[in-house]
Amino acid sequence: MKSHSTLVGVLLLHLWLFIGSIESTSLPTVDMANNGSRPVVLVTNKETPLKGIQKLQQKCDVIFPSTHPATREEILELAGQVDGIMWVGHMALNGEVLDRGGSRLKAISTMSAGMDYVDVEEFKRRKFPLGYTPIVLNDAVADTAVGLMIAASRRFHEGRLAIDHSQWVGGPQWMLGRDIKGSTVGIIGFGGIGQTVARRLKGFEIGQLLYSGRRPKPEAEALGAKLVPQSELLQESDYVVLAVPLTKETYHMINESTLSLMKPTAVLVNVARGDLVDQKALVAALKNG
Repeated sequence: MKSHSTLVGVLLLHLWLFIGSIESTSLPTVDMANNGSRPVVLVTNKETPLKGIQKLQQKCDVIFPSTHPATREEILELAGQVDGIMWVGHMALNGEVLDRGGSRLKAISTMSAGMDYVDVEEFKRRKFPLGYTPIVLNDAVADTAVGLMIAASRRFHEGRLAIDHSQWVGGPQWMLGRDIKGSTVGIIGFGGIGQTVARRLKGFEIGQLLYSGRRPKPEAEALGAKLVPQSELLQESDYVVLAVPLTKETYHMINESTLSLMKPTAVLVNVARGDLVDQKALVAALKNG
């Protein structure tokens, strides 16, 4: 995984740019009234990596909710007492938070690339500074995608369960997997994560790399990827990787209709939001073969 310090560092950069930085040689007691010169930042989750918090404390006074996991009520109560918020988690981030923050709250930065829980239009309307962390997790998510492809193709989970239950029997075709080499891989969503997955796959000697999206990507040629309609991608791919953000348009994009286009042997890898997939339709498709 990408280092926590790198991820949090991006968040801190957003907060410093938006709120401003003030040099200090000591870490005074948090002044919630902000009568001192240091901005106060609320970090909404106590599990935020310590290295990142220590970096933030170089410029700001940091407070946490008293509860863990934090309740929305407490976060809203604290929002009006701070200059910035590091929003860690997928709790709805919307106009209610900004209203409770009032005139004192100057900036919010999230700890994710996905923005489906954020009312982005409301932030734009108010011209309120909002940070997020694109790119930072591309490598980690791409590694996970390829790892899931290997695990599924080589039936790692089934094998582990057989070992755990003393059911390993062996045999030349028992637990027989399949090769990624020579296969067709389709990536739905060829942005930063999708392209990073494509770079990882170069060493696997896959047969064909397909992608779908709204428009051709200039990076595709160097990666050996071909733009095709989504329906063709689903029909042709041995592995389908989902790497798109969750929006109204992509909600349940994998459903009974799209699943019916896929090969019975295809592997679906979702490294994006779970709601891209209609879970009931997926279960039905797996049961019905």
